[in-house]
Amino acid sequence: MKKPKIGIPIGDPAGIGPEIALKACLHEDVLSSSIPILIGDVSVLKHMIDICQLPLQIHLIKEPDETKEMKGFVNVIDVKSVDIDQLQFGTVHPMNGKAAFDYIKKTVEFAMNRKIDAMATTPINKESLKAANVPYIGHTEILADLSHTKDPLTMFQVEKERVFFLSRHVSLKKAIELVKKDRLMDYIKRSLEALEKLGVKGTLAVAGLNPHNGEHGMFGSEELDEIMPAIEEMKQKGFDVTGPIPADSIFALGLSGKWAAILSLYHDQGHIATKTYDFHKTISITSGMPFLRTSVDHGTALDIAGQNKANPLSMVEAIRLAAEYAPYFITAI
Repeated sequence: MKKPKIGIPIGDPAGIGPEIALKACLHEDVLSSSIPILIGDVSVLKHMIDICQLPLQIHLIKEPDETKEMKGFVNVIDVKSVDIDQLQFGTVHPMNGKAAFDYIKKTVEFAMNRKIDAMATTPINKESLKAANVPYIGHTEILADLSHTKDPLTMFQVEKERVFFLSRHVSLKKAIELVKKDRLMDYIKRSLEALEKLGVKGTLAVAGLNPHNGEHGMFGSEELDEIMPAIEEMKQKGFDVTGPIPADSIFALGLSGKWAAILSLYHDQGHIATKTYDFHKTISITSGMPFLRTSVDHGTALDIAGQNKANPLSMVEAIRLAAEYAPYFITAI
């Protein structure tokens, strides 16, 4: 089977993105499953190759269809957004924020035009984006706008466990307010549709919100008033959903593959469970867009940037999952 082409914007050039992207391109799991294409500044990548003494040479291309598979070479599309003489690793700077945005924008253009099969993103820095007057707080918001997608879904995967999120970057108080029947029904439907696009079949389990599912209203009424009615109505409509399952057990059970996926009711509920189990192998997958996107789920690590200390394992896993799911996703759209 033809290997999928995975576009990899190299992230904030002052962070660890360029380093982990290059190191991942030496990993057998990446090379055997995909054709990685780095999208960023050649000058930054060459500098990082020298710092880390990596056995890599750049194969410069202008379009994804010019890629070649050659041992010791990495395919790179040069965006030319960085003055290498001004780049300082580990710093926040407008140039870095603009460059990170430019890399993402170019990758999205390729994805929207079906020139790549999926994208796997490296970390960007919110402070540098703000300094560059880029009007977004993160990857998901950038990708949603550039792809004209309303409210894309975030799914985490670590080993057999897949986790969707009813809400993301809102306060805990606001997250609880968002646990409403109509919203739950919408997310149950969209989560199962997203799984289908990835070639995954099975049951979606919904997490409880309160301790022990509220103990019949003793510790909160959301399960009785919102969550259970949403699940029951979706079951009646023919959707394969179960729950609510108490949050103190659902994630442990999910790791065994008991369900196809879990719907977490707020950001930290699912983030803590997955990252505590395996921080480096917890990968973010954004669904609901016209293209597939996976991502590392760690930051730019400015404190170790440019020092050959970054662990590429999360990047390797992000590229591997993008390659694994790409054929199903492409067939589904």
